[in-house]
Amino acid sequence: MKIQINDKTYTYDQPITLKEIANEIKEEDCLAAKVNGRLRELSYIITKDSTLSFLKYNHPDAIRIYESTLRYVIAKAVKNLYPKAKVRFNYSISRSILGVFESFDGVLNASVVEQIKKEVQRIIDKDIKIDRKRISIGAATKMYTDFGMLDKVAILKYRDEDYVNLYECDGYINYMFGYMLPSTGYLKSFKLFLYHPGFIIQYPRAEFNGQIPPFSDEPRFGMALKEAAKWGRVIHGNTIPLINEYAKDFASSVDFVNMCETKHSHMLYELGTQIQNNMETIRLIAIAGPSSSGKTTFSNRLRIELMSRGIMPVMISIDDYYLNKKFAPKNEDGSPDLEHVDALDVEQFNSDMLSLIQGQEVVLPKFNFQTGTREKGKTIRLSDNTPIIIEGIHALNEKLTKSIPKHQKFNIYISPQTQLHIDNHNPISITELRLLRRIVRDQKYRNSSAIDTMGMWPSVRRGEFKWIYPTQKEANFVFNSELTYEFAVLKKHAVAQLKAIPSDSEHFITANRILKFLKYFRDIDDEIVPCNSLLREFIGGSSFH
Repeated sequence: MKIQINDKTYTYDQPITLKEIANEIKEEDCLAAKVNGRLRELSYIITKDSTLSFLKYNHPDAIRIYESTLRYVIAKAVKNLYPKAKVRFNYSISRSILGVFESFDGVLNASVVEQIKKEVQRIIDKDIKIDRKRISIGAATKMYTDFGMLDKVAILKYRDEDYVNLYECDGYINYMFGYMLPSTGYLKSFKLFLYHPGFIIQYPRAEFNGQIPPFSDEPRFGMALKEAAKWGRVIHGNTIPLINEYAKDFASSVDFVNMCETKHSHMLYELGTQIQNNMETIRLIAIAGPSSSGKTTFSNRLRIELMSRGIMPVMISIDDYYLNKKFAPKNEDGSPDLEHVDALDVEQFNSDMLSLIQGQEVVLPKFNFQTGTREKGKTIRLSDNTPIIIEGIHALNEKLTKSIPKHQKFNIYISPQTQLHIDNHNPISITELRLLRRIVRDQKYRNSSAIDTMGMWPSVRRGEFKWIYPTQKEANFVFNSELTYEFAVLKKHAVAQLKAIPSDSEHFITANRILKFLKYFRDIDDEIVPCNSLLREFIGGSSFH
């Protein structure tokens, strides 16, 4: 076999694992590999001519495998120490995982967490092999039932295949709905500490070049996630099987959709009340959040909420303050960096906002995206009960509104904060939901394929880490734009696009990963979704479009 790695060709006369190749050519810190465009575990055996590249700690697909394996080992450690306990993993604040006990005979304290941490380290130090096995659905159902893992039994009935993959490690069997490292010793670093009501798990992050970022306690976002978890319990809909129970017929689907939409209405009412109670001082309402959070629809619904209280806001687009492209900061390749705050005319924006707040008449600019230049827009003057609403990537950036005192600003951060699970050990990523929303929206409104969207996604994510996440601490209110039913609606809009991505595409791995969990959802009809729903921003049919 001829195997090409980084422009070098290696010849082998018998099948060989990726792990053996990495050891032989002294390729360090490998966690996985791309083989002929497909993501493969290090235990994968190569049997024919191939082109491959090893993936390390700076690659997100490799880190996903690392994280899945760490969750697996922690679940094993808990099982070793507390055989009757049931642990659930949730994605949490500061790019971490929160482990909580669904059932535990005792009090979770620092001593218990330290025991778990020591057991995890013991398992890692022993470098125990993790074997992948394939068994029938029937055998897996019986085995999970015997082990009391009924959450895993529930998801199996929605699996199309008649088999399931499992991973066995020193007698412990589990499946994390993703690839795994070949042995426990590959887990070089992790942090685990008590954090009520559970324990925080930190692991290396690709965006930090394989380092574990400092833990940043974020009370507002911690509360938003806590409320999301509480919501899932209240409606009995925090796992795919439970959501599918709602989607089993039209009447149940209608109830489910309307419950989720009512949650948004309640949050808007709460937000409107806060703003109304402080209208003597609030002059600027700033809304920011990562891509595909539903900012546009949310801004309009907030405007309507305030209007119903006699408050008449005006919406001003930050995008109209772009500098001419030739004056924008440059990316490394020389192209204009339109995500940079200095791509905006910050001084003019500050001047105009302050003038409006002071009751002066202002001629707003209008940016022409075809010509890349600013033109003259409408002339406005605000009355006393007219706050300004702005939304965009830099809306919470203090530099953008530095001329306006903080007590006159009300900052809102919007993002889907989901606490949905495939099963107890497998949470669904918030980022995955946003990417799915964007794929559907870009195809609907921009005639862009899933490949186009995925091609832009790394740049979008870099912009979020640089410009959005550092300013989220400025938020006075966090709006959770997640709708628990939305995967069941988005699925049918996305599946055909994702399946159309060829296996030799660099985005096939991402498409395959999303399809693997989407297939478990039952469909919910679009017609049930209200015309003012945030979801309509992505699937079409919005009354605000």
